[in-house]
Amino acid sequence: MKNFTLALYIIMLLVLFVTNSFWEIEAKACKPSGKIRGKKPPPKKCNKENDSVCCAEGELYSTFNCSPPVTHHTKAYLTLNSFEKNGDGGGPSECDKKFHSDDIPIVALSTGWFHKKGRCFNNITISGNGRKVKAMVVDECDSMRGCDEAHDYQPPCDNNIVDASKAVWVALGVPSDDWGGLDITWSDA
Repeated sequence: MKNFTLALYIIMLLVLFVTNSFWEIEAKACKPSGKIRGKKPPPKKCNKENDSVCCAEGELYSTFNCSPPVTHHTKAYLTLNSFEKNGDGGGPSECDKKFHSDDIPIVALSTGWFHKKGRCFNNITISGNGRKVKAMVVDECDSMRGCDEAHDYQPPCDNNIVDASKAVWVALGVPSDDWGGLDITWSDA
């Protein structure tokens, strides 16, 4: 009986330690690394497709060189992006310098998660709206730069963005009227 009680005590301590470590990882924040000042876009240069926001003259926008730690259920915010030529995504994708069809499940990740192209062409699993979908990483949602021509005069991305093609939204079963922003979790597939 003494051995059983000791074993139970050790197991309880182990569970407490693992649980505490998990919450500590989840709680670690990625703080802004700087700010950039918005510039007014030239006429007809900011693409507002998919409800994209244009930089405002003089507005300060936070930049991030990190993202929250990746876990088996990383919390993120799903946004809508076009990866096609003349879409609101701006230029070609960072991974291959090409444009991609919005009819395939692809994403851009915030700078920290993009990991200097370390996730290029890897699949991630996105969970949201009671469904899951696999999507391939093809681009970076730049959290360090923005408000310029290269970024379609849009502000830098927040540090927790999964910017997805319409195919991802369709696969998650989100009604098209609700596309644009959704709390999700994701993990490496």
